[in-house]
Amino acid sequence: MQILETIRFEQGEFSNIIFHQNRMNYSRQILFNCKNDINLISKLQNLSNKISDSKLYKCRIIYKSEVKKIEFIPYNIPEIKSLKLVPCDEIDYNHKYLDREQINNLLANKGEADDIIIVKNGLITDSSMANLLFYNGEQWLSPTFPLLKGTQRAKLLEQEKIQVADIRPSDLHNFKKVRLINAMLRFEDEIDVLIENIKTH
Repeated sequence: MQILETIRFEQGEFSNIIFHQNRMNYSRQILFNCKNDINLISKLQNLSNKISDSKLYKCRIIYKSEVKKIEFIPYNIPEIKSLKLVPCDEIDYNHKYLDREQINNLLANKGEADDIIIVKNGLITDSSMANLLFYNGEQWLSPTFPLLKGTQRAKLLEQEKIQVADIRPSDLHNFKKVRLINAMLRFEDEIDVLIENIKTH
């Protein structure tokens, strides 16, 4: 079992690196019984010094009890305009596993939509690649039980910019749009899908 951490790197800066380091060390402790912490900042600093351009990069870290591989991949923000609800009560992705077979199998059901929204035990969770924020005209609400507790979501919760709520498919009419966020997609990138562009079947 290998675990993945993805960090946004742009113009010499890593985004939310403390949140990534905390999640990484938590997964190492839970999955591999590691007692020591990895200092991600010092591990990445020398590698990042070799990148001199200002492009947006995905820093991809594969690890188990120790780091196995680090790579920097140029990244383009995706265009997501439609989503499809896909139910699956059996899915388990509470750590950022490198093996995404379960998610990829669900993604095969997206039809003509750009991505999916996974519904587990009657509650909306995540898309195939991002946490979700639903806007009701006043507040941004994040599902109480995402498949994976993302670093952008953690940061926004800490800043009290979003709140959590149980959101069911039957609640969608209460919202205007949904925003996708993950390590690479910031809140301010505004990757939004209108609620009417969410397919329910």
